Amino acid sequence: MLTVDKIFHASVVLKEIVRKTAVVHTEGITDLCDLYLKPENLQKTGSFKLRGSGYKIAMLSPEEKARGVIACSAGNHAQGVALAATKAGTPSLICLPDTAPISKIEATKKYGAKVCLVEGCYDNAYEKALELQKEFGYTLVHPFDDEDVIAGQGTIGLEIVQEMDNVDAVIVPVGGGGLIAGVACAIKSLNPAIKVYGVQAAGAPSMVQAVQAGKIGCLERVSTIADGIAVKQPGEITFELVNKYVDDLAVVTEDEISSAILALIEKQKMIAEGAGAVSVAAAMFGKFPLEGKKVVSVVSGGNIDVTSLSRVIERGLMKAGRSSSLLIELLDKPGQLKDVSRIIADCGGNVTNVHYERTTESESVNGCFLRIAMETRNHEHVRQIAEALQSEGFKLIQK
Repeated sequence: MLTVDKIFHASVVLKEIVRKTAVVHTEGITDLCDLYLKPENLQKTGSFKLRGSGYKIAMLSPEEKARGVIACSAGNHAQGVALAATKAGTPSLICLPDTAPISKIEATKKYGAKVCLVEGCYDNAYEKALELQKEFGYTLVHPFDDEDVIAGQGTIGLEIVQEMDNVDAVIVPVGGGGLIAGVACAIKSLNPAIKVYGVQAAGAPSMVQAVQAGKIGCLERVSTIADGIAVKQPGEITFELVNKYVDDLAVVTEDEISSAILALIEKQKMIAEGAGAVSVAAAMFGKFPLEGKKVVSVVSGGNIDVTSLSRVIERGLMKAGRSSSLLIELLDKPGQLKDVSRIIADCGGNVTNVHYERTTESESVNGCFLRIAMETRNHEHVRQIAEALQSEGFKLIQK
């Protein structure tokens, strides 16, 4: 079983490989607790994954290093293995599903790995990696269920305890469990009074369900914007360590994750991917008893696809009531839109889009529907605008 001595050894080995990310205090993200961030999104390759793969590869024998390493990943693990192998002078081959984003494929190549694109999904790529491992004698670098990998991830816990005094709780994203297993082992070994909480996306709650059931299961499907923790089945080693060291687990919704990404951008000028933001979402939306506590959320990665970032931001704005819309039924006559716009402007809202539609569904033969998109302050502001419109005789349709 993993020991804190092994994690200390990993911290020494990794000094020349990883960046020590300083804890950052937040302002305005949540009033529930005194929140700090461990920004692994600022790590080399943009993710904590370099720590685990770096230590695993460093521990290989000269013969194993000469033969090379192989891994399977659609994202952060691939880049971590590629860079760690290159730094160690070890050949690396990464099996990627052919559906992986071009940006991630190119980033993996940039860090020095050879890429094998496999038709299908992650599971197909994993099977190909096992096949090539047996054929050529590569060492498989597992993304989470490996003691050396877990020890490398656990150095994050050491850094938090060494840098900060009087920490009450640490919140960690959970996919397969490698990160939280290492962090929890390190923290609980040095200070058992510190609570360690784990967070999964509601669309991929594999570890949560495993702990509740008392045994490892496999989800039929996963669906979440937090693709970095979209794992169907947790590891056997990580499952044991989570049961031993972790105080509680919770899930966050897609809207809550989006809100956390938006809050990090606005309040901290920090970009986090969905998997990295779940720990912040848990603090923001009260998933654990944190009132008045000194809390550290591990922001595990920042490699969010730029093309999806705008959609995530829009979803976060809607969750916070910053972006909203109203559907109004009115008579099709001159001046209606002018009056609606005036009322919204008087209330301090900003109209960003107008969609007009004649319809037979209206109660009046001359009726029509008007969809108004607005920039607003919060949900209370939306309610005030709706009440002002109704007070002047406009009929709002709830859809």
